[in-house]
Amino acid sequence: MATDDTWIWDGGRICLDFTNTLRNRWRTSPQETLRNAGDLAHWLQEAGLLAPGAPDPAAAAVLAPGRRLRETVDRAVLAVADGRLPTSGDVALLNRSAAAAPRPALQIAITDGLLEPAGTTSLTVDAAAALTLIAQDAVDLLLSAEIRRVRVCGADRCALRFLDRSPAHNRRWCSMSRCGNRAKVRLHQARARRSERTPKD
Repeated sequence: MATDDTWIWDGGRICLDFTNTLRNRWRTSPQETLRNAGDLAHWLQEAGLLAPGAPDPAAAAVLAPGRRLRETVDRAVLAVADGRLPTSGDVALLNRSAAAAPRPALQIAITDGLLEPAGTTSLTVDAAAALTLIAQDAVDLLLSAEIRRVRVCGADRCALRFLDRSPAHNRRWCSMSRCGNRAKVRLHQARARRSERTPKD
């Protein structure tokens, strides 16, 4: 079973975090972190979508549809972020998945003297309903202005998807503490090697 540190939560939207459960998409054989129904249930619990310890005898039956939803979300989001339309098949699957359960009630909060959305009541008691919440989040993202801020990590060996909410909209890395720091270290090492090869006066 996958552990908590197997999963990365830098997507900025739950649907992007879900797409990031398939790692190393640049490889011929990407790394699957949802290897079985237990992994899926654990991920959904860690994501705050599935109540901990919720008995779900049908969890095994949603593993394949869950992976299919993940890849549909990924294709549709990348297409729209790139200014293209998703395929009609992907739209149909997203609509069907998003309509499988009622939308959770929107909540509000007062933050710094302003009224704003506070998310939704999102805990479900079965994995199928939790996947519906992911599909609903993907539909919301596809219809929002934020879709133009979806990025793929700029590191050669990463390819995680994330939402760029930086003030200048120029975030390059899925995480500065992971890929950003690695890139900085490589750049520093390359400069140091060049400096060593430069003849001294």
